[in-house]
Amino acid sequence: MFIEKQTYNTAVIEMNDSIKIKQTDITELDVDAVVNAANRGLHEGSGVCGAIFDAAGSAELGEACSKIGGCPTGSAVITPGFNLKAKYIIHAVGPIWNGGDEGEEELLYGAYAQSLKLAVENGCESIAFPLISSGIYGYPKEEAWKIAVRACRDFIKEEPIEITFAVLSDRSKIMGEEIISSL
Repeated sequence: MFIEKQTYNTAVIEMNDSIKIKQTDITELDVDAVVNAANRGLHEGSGVCGAIFDAAGSAELGEACSKIGGCPTGSAVITPGFNLKAKYIIHAVGPIWNGGDEGEEELLYGAYAQSLKLAVENGCESIAFPLISSGIYGYPKEEAWKIAVRACRDFIKEEPIEITFAVLSDRSKIMGEEIISSL
C-alpha cells in the first residue's frame, strides 16, 4: 500500500494540561499509546487504520490482531506498538453512523472510555486519538468531537493522562477547538 507522506502544520492547541489538539500524523507522535480507529475484525483498513498498520509494520500488527480475533463496537483492545514511537496501539471500534437512533452516541463514548481505561491499566501516561468514526464510518464530525471531548474530560477527572487529538485538516482542528471551548 502506498501512502503519500505529507507535512502538517504542527501547531498545538492546549485545552488544559491534559487535552491537546495537534495538526499532525498520528503515527509520528511520541506518546505511550496511539489509538487506531479499528474495524470489528481488527483487519488492516484505510485511512488512520491503514496508516497505523503501515507505520507499525503490517505483518507484525496483523498477526497480533489475528491472535486477538476481533473487538465489539464500542470497545477497545491493545497490542504492542511495533515500529511506532508509541509503546502500544489501542484498537478502538467506533460505531457506523446510522442516523443516531441505534445507540451510536453510547458506543462512541464507550470506545473512548475503554481506550483510556486500557491505556491507564498498561501504565500509559499519554495517549493520542484520531476522531473515531468520523471518516468512512460517517459519524458527523461536530457530534463526534462533542462525544470525544466529553468522554476524555469525564475520564481525566478520575485518572491523570495526557490526551492528544491528532487531526490532519485545519477544518477539523478549528472545529475541535470550538467544541472544547464551548463545553
